[in-house]
Amino acid sequence: MVILVLMVIGTGDATSEAIRRELGAFLRSRRERLTPARAGLPAGGRRRTPGLRREEVAALAGVGVTWYTWLEQGREITPSEQVLNAIGRALMLDVDERDHLWRLAKGRPVPVSDDPSYAVVAQEHLDLLTLLAGTPACIQSAKFDILASNSSYRFLINDLDAGPAENRNCMVRAFLDPEWRAAYDDYDGVTSRMVGRLRAAMTEHLDDPSWISLLTRLQTQSPLFASLWERHELSRVGAHDQLFHLPRVGDTSVHFTRMWLDNASGVLLTVLQPTSQKDAARLRELAALVANEPAVTVHPKAMCGADAR
Repeated sequence: MVILVLMVIGTGDATSEAIRRELGAFLRSRRERLTPARAGLPAGGRRRTPGLRREEVAALAGVGVTWYTWLEQGREITPSEQVLNAIGRALMLDVDERDHLWRLAKGRPVPVSDDPSYAVVAQEHLDLLTLLAGTPACIQSAKFDILASNSSYRFLINDLDAGPAENRNCMVRAFLDPEWRAAYDDYDGVTSRMVGRLRAAMTEHLDDPSWISLLTRLQTQSPLFASLWERHELSRVGAHDQLFHLPRVGDTSVHFTRMWLDNASGVLLTVLQPTSQKDAARLRELAALVANEPAVTVHPKAMCGADAR
């Protein structure tokens, strides 16, 4: 038994060392492909090696030269989220490269967070929401932030764009907005599933300040949320039917369909399809009522561009 334990520990150390070496090699390759001119730096005389020098990357990222050198050498150090984002910007990594950097350094995908350099909503995603104009649809993060929505979803219950940006979140609305509470036919079941999904997703975001801030807010302002959170129950993302008491068009039953959005970790395209002809007519009525509103709106923190993938 003792020998087995030692073997497991040794294997884990070897794996960690291999990952650190891969991280260092990846950083070096990205540094060597980046020219001073592209990084906005003077050429600085003759260079013996291609790309930027380590001290230049360290200066651009705002970290110590020795520390960055150790990171490239595969030393056993743990960069923070802020440092990883800074290095990603300094090396001008694209979304896929940034995600690879996070997987190597943190063992998990890059989070959809306040880092403005990580784009998750692209123009084709907005075009898709526009095509679904008569059907409520949104792009939602694992943290329940509504990153983008069409007008039918925006005005499903009340105006999602009203109030501060941090309220453009389904957890905040469900637990802190009385109009949303009144709109759910099965409020207890819905909120229980939502908290279970949030707890399951938070496993990968325990050190993310934006997730911690949301959790603290909900625990402080909603006794119901605090009680459900303490149950430690988990729930999976899945399709289901939901009856809404919609203020504008009355009782409407929809089928929630969720699809993962490209390679953006935890980001879902959510579509609320009518479950009957009567429900379809009510959604068409809702779409007509908001026809003069913008077809799509985007969360201020969700970067949008044609190159976002």
